[in-house]
Amino acid sequence: MLPQTRASLHTLGCKLNYAETSSMAHGFTERGFSVVPFGDESDLVVLNTCSVTETAEKECRQIIRRIRRRSPETKIVVTGCYAQLRPEEIASIEGVSLVLGTNEKFEIFEYLQNLSSDAAPRIAVSEVSGIDAFHGTSAAASDERTRAFLKIQDGCDYSCSFCTIPKARGASRSAEINDVIARARQLCHEGFHEIILSGVNVGDFGHRTGSSLLELLLAIEGEDEITARIRISSIEPNLLSDEIIALVASSEKFCSHFHIPMQSGSASILRLMQRRYHTELYRSRVERIKNVMPHAGIGADVIVGFPGETNDEFLDTVGFIESLPISFLHVFTYSERPGTRASQMSGSVPVHIRRDRNRTLRLLGEKKKRAFHTSQLGREAIALLEPSREGYTENYVRVRVDDVPHGSELVRVRLGECRGDLVMAEPLEVLAQRREELLPIL
Repeated sequence: MLPQTRASLHTLGCKLNYAETSSMAHGFTERGFSVVPFGDESDLVVLNTCSVTETAEKECRQIIRRIRRRSPETKIVVTGCYAQLRPEEIASIEGVSLVLGTNEKFEIFEYLQNLSSDAAPRIAVSEVSGIDAFHGTSAAASDERTRAFLKIQDGCDYSCSFCTIPKARGASRSAEINDVIARARQLCHEGFHEIILSGVNVGDFGHRTGSSLLELLLAIEGEDEITARIRISSIEPNLLSDEIIALVASSEKFCSHFHIPMQSGSASILRLMQRRYHTELYRSRVERIKNVMPHAGIGADVIVGFPGETNDEFLDTVGFIESLPISFLHVFTYSERPGTRASQMSGSVPVHIRRDRNRTLRLLGEKKKRAFHTSQLGREAIALLEPSREGYTENYVRVRVDDVPHGSELVRVRLGECRGDLVMAEPLEVLAQRREELLPIL
């Protein structure tokens, strides 16, 4: 093992990456390293990267160069999707000591044992086609340990024309239901009040082992020791069944919040993207949720500037979103990903038009969020607060609660006025305080 004692870790990308980074951080602590905040002086830095967009890759390169300028002696280890897809590109950046692929990051400590102080950068990246093992992880959603991400699925069998994830993470694979239940129980015992079920394609959970996401959710619903509220991170519309919607609607355990990737509201663009649904199905899922859960929060991902997207097709997306009771939008500007079918398509949309379309949808997203927040005013909800006294309700309204005792974590509130992206809330009852706040009383 390296003689260094200080390690810092940094995550780019999705919730799944955060869970995996946290797992690595626990491993460093167990092996005697002092894990320090990213940006503090450290002997070793681990970057867990993303490759969904060109911007994410650019940010990774900038971070590496910044670390190198600030601390030339620091060892830099790069892993994650970007490392899996273009390891040589990363290894060529001055200061990188080790590049680990998707599978190798779970063996990071074995590779660190042989890391020389003056050797050339080492690359350890294997083909994802041979990966069939599932590495389960969980992580605090923030340093305050209010929410936890629980990884239940990895990889993807879909073949969307714009996406690199199947090449970066391999085929779809899942945890065993009993393992998920056991880890969820443990997270509750550790004091978490919310667990976010995470994965690349969560709705695909269990299909290789003969189980299903619905079966997992029913098992969680029936487990008395799982006392935290449960949030589903994201689910494809074609995998969001009436049974799942009905379970969430009837449950006091599951959050009334769905994140459903849309990507486009144009039927022709969805076909070019090779998505597994059409706009009518998407509409039916959103309307079904709202029929049984009128106050549910519904988020959507949208990509603008896909190759061949005409102005009329973009306006189809705008009109489609306007017609739906969507609560939040995550808007992405299309960027060419090497090795994808979309990168070879004709009809490239000029970058300035992509940016204009992004701006249009972001403004629409802000309008949708304001309308959703306004519709919630006067309602009672349960908010899970961070030390900043800000947090989220079950249906994903971001709230601030000023008049609440220090250390309050789970609070019943009444939603008041909108203030920017926040809703100011009146505290009605403190349901739980942070464990450290309770220690003097116990």
